[in-house]
Amino acid sequence: MTTLRAFDVSNNNFSGAIPSCILQNLKSLEYVHFSGNAFAGSLSLASLANNSNLEVFHLLNNRNSLEVNTEEPPWFPSFQLKVFSLSDCVLNKDANGVVPSFLKEQRELTHVQLSHNGMTGKFPIWLLDNNVHLEQFELIGNNLSGELPPWIGSVLPYLSYLNLSKNVLEGRIPFSMGNMKALDTLDLSDNSLTGEIPEPLAKNCTALVLLKLSGNNLQGEMLPTGSNLTSLTFLYLDNNGFTGHISPGILSSSYLQVLDVSNNSLSGTLPNWIGDIEYLDMLILSSNLLRGPLPLSFCNLHHLVLLDFSSNNFGPNIPQCSNVTVMRFLHLANDMLAGHFPEFLSGASSIVTLDLRHNALSGKVPSWIGSLWNLKVLLLQGNHFEGSIPLDLCMLKNMSILDLSNNNLSGQIPSCLKDLQFGEDKVSTDAFDTSSDWRQDMYPYRYEGRFSITFYYEADRRSTYAYRLEEVNFVTKSRSESYEGQILQLMSGMDLSQNNLIGFIPPEVGHLSELRALNLSHNHLMGPIPETFSNLKNVESLDLSYNSLTGPIPPQLTKLYTLSDFRVAHNNLSGRIPGGKFQFGTFDKASYEGNPLLCGTPLTRCDKPSQVLETPPSFNHTKEDDSWREAFTWSFAGAYVVAFLGVVLFLYLHPYYQYMLFELVRKCIPSFSQ
Repeated sequence: MTTLRAFDVSNNNFSGAIPSCILQNLKSLEYVHFSGNAFAGSLSLASLANNSNLEVFHLLNNRNSLEVNTEEPPWFPSFQLKVFSLSDCVLNKDANGVVPSFLKEQRELTHVQLSHNGMTGKFPIWLLDNNVHLEQFELIGNNLSGELPPWIGSVLPYLSYLNLSKNVLEGRIPFSMGNMKALDTLDLSDNSLTGEIPEPLAKNCTALVLLKLSGNNLQGEMLPTGSNLTSLTFLYLDNNGFTGHISPGILSSSYLQVLDVSNNSLSGTLPNWIGDIEYLDMLILSSNLLRGPLPLSFCNLHHLVLLDFSSNNFGPNIPQCSNVTVMRFLHLANDMLAGHFPEFLSGASSIVTLDLRHNALSGKVPSWIGSLWNLKVLLLQGNHFEGSIPLDLCMLKNMSILDLSNNNLSGQIPSCLKDLQFGEDKVSTDAFDTSSDWRQDMYPYRYEGRFSITFYYEADRRSTYAYRLEEVNFVTKSRSESYEGQILQLMSGMDLSQNNLIGFIPPEVGHLSELRALNLSHNHLMGPIPETFSNLKNVESLDLSYNSLTGPIPPQLTKLYTLSDFRVAHNNLSGRIPGGKFQFGTFDKASYEGNPLLCGTPLTRCDKPSQVLETPPSFNHTKEDDSWREAFTWSFAGAYVVAFLGVVLFLYLHPYYQYMLFELVRKCIPSFSQ
């Protein structure tokens, strides 16, 4: 075994510690691959000191359970690495997470991956300066600070992949990056970079496929006018401070598939040439200062899968010719839309998320809504929809989040809503996956030593190339929460609050056992709380407040062990509050107030005489009611007095009518004249 040159135990889910003796005794090793396991304990890379032939070392994706020490005991490497990959470890815990100092002695590195290791300190400029043949360089998710060297693009002519995202880098993007002719991926997102996008970068890096500068403090034009990024496919400039119009610089990127410039300060209208970027499948312009009307060329975008125009002013309507055949995620919230429910959506048979919240849409929810059978999230909160809840909604078997709150809907709650799944099928799907064609990027790398071996260098590109996670906002537990990724897959809820719904709560609603949030508050519902609500085994938030519900709180609800937010305030409930055990022992007075006939902890004791009130106070009683009642009483009394005095005065002035009144009274009451 002492002559062993390649040692590969990757992707085996091995646990426990890595024996240092393996690395110490196998002095002929050239290639080591420990990735994709569950190693724990600690490992000192000083055990590699005498492996003079070592050229490749991989230790990736180790679940952050292994402590790796490169500083103690002091050592000097006898090798010159070509590939060094170390990620998802606890690196140099006792040395404040410093960048491994042995790398200062390396001069032949072509691939470096040091991600998610908690490294701190200044950005290792020396690592770039010493290794001018670098092709892949990745330092994702650390805490490295400082500025990028101004000469970075002049000394790294072979660099094709540079990812320094999720650090605390400052300063400007160096102009010299325009010299990186081989660069196909540049990700500097989630740092604190300032200034504008350098013009040489936008003009000369024609091999760039992905440019991701999200989450910085960049300003100016989103892309220089003379941009020539002819290979650009993915452009992420969101969460910056870009101003001005949508730059025509992207016209040179005819293969662009993803454009995300959300959360900036862009203004003006959507340019007419937007329809020329025919391969766009994700267009994210949310939270800017853009306005309508949309150009008719927008209808030329036939491949849109995700469209997010929310929090702009694209209203009052969207062109009827808009192509939504393959669209799966549509966000038009807070866009000043008006009129009826957009008719063009009747052809959106693939739609998964439809968000029309906080607009001025009116009329009825159309019956054809039931034909959107892939729909999982329907958000109509804060509009002016009226009429009854259409029975066609019950045909949406894949529904997981339904929000019809803050409208003018009337009528009864359809009992057929029990047919909605709300996650009951428990099937793990990729319904919210915005990147069904995504794959882990693997770079083939052929190691040429005294033997040849081809392996695949794994670049941690999921955060870089993966499309934006679908994100949904939904109010639960009286606060707006944002759900995305796996959490969105698990979330289910129904909000019908703040409408004009009447009648009894259908007992069938209690059969929606997978619901995690149910809000029926601020309506005109009456009758008892259905005992079937005890079947809502996964409910975390249940709000029935501000209705006219009567009767006791079903004691069976104490078996809702996941319930953490319960509100039945301001109804006409009576009887004893179920015993304060399990979750019901955590609810305070605010959950029950406004029910004068309700007693028990945390309200008044049930044995108090004052608990039985002669006249329960009216619901929705306000000071305005008191002042109105007082004014009515005084005006009525005044009118009565004025009328009485008027009759007396009339009789006094007309003796004939006095005589006639006297005769009428004498005939009706014979004893009157005696």
